[in-house]
Amino acid sequence: MLVFLVLMKKMARKLYTLLSNPITLVVVITNVARKLRSFLSNRIPFRIEILKARSGPLPILDRFTYQKRYVNFSISPDDCVLDMGSGGYPFPHATVLLERYLETSKHRCEKLVTDGKSLVLGDIHSLPFPDKRFDFVYCSHVLEHAEDPLKVCMEIMRVGKRGYIETPTQGKDALFVWARDVMHKWHIVAIGRNLCFFEYSQRQLDGIGSLAWKNLIFGSRYDPLQKAFWENQDLFNVMFNWCHSFDVFVFYLDGTVKSTLDNPTLTNESK
Repeated sequence: MLVFLVLMKKMARKLYTLLSNPITLVVVITNVARKLRSFLSNRIPFRIEILKARSGPLPILDRFTYQKRYVNFSISPDDCVLDMGSGGYPFPHATVLLERYLETSKHRCEKLVTDGKSLVLGDIHSLPFPDKRFDFVYCSHVLEHAEDPLKVCMEIMRVGKRGYIETPTQGKDALFVWARDVMHKWHIVAIGRNLCFFEYSQRQLDGIGSLAWKNLIFGSRYDPLQKAFWENQDLFNVMFNWCHSFDVFVFYLDGTVKSTLDNPTLTNESK
């Protein structure tokens, strides 16, 4: 009995020492919590996470803001600039906007915005402009919808001297699971002066089959992946600058490949 009392007295002293030293107490609690979490994680089929509320708005960047980080448009004030498929987000440097429809469509859910710029209705497959009419052609998030991307690209080169093309990557389409809903037909890869179009398969259009990524990126709670996504838009979008001309390759699911190289005179006429 005496030995037991001695042991209890020693334990009480140690406990008092721990409680009287805040730093030591924090270390002990942290270690206990870590061991408890490790113990429970192997024995319960779920995990509890505490996510802090966002201190400010989502770090959503509009396309013109993030493009400034990666693209030097080198557009002069007196340049004639065409924005193909401007939709609800007209290019700030544009002098002429091109749209197929005034109303919303299966390809465009937002209302048409012109910002007082000249608007021309037309088909991107047959642009209603003379050769080399524009100093710069801006075409952002349009070509993934094209029925015939080879023809559209030839039209872009015909009416423009240089320009910029942007499309979502296949990875972006797959993660957000929106390729099928917004009628994307192609995923694109840019290599050098070559723009390669690959026809989407039904499986690729399904993407990851979950809204988990979309809900996380646009969620009201903070997650480090939100910043990782918004600050790396060059990895989630194909950004392609061209001057004079570029080569186009279109790969179809049936194995057919079409290219500007099939008819060199077309490319030469665009120069």
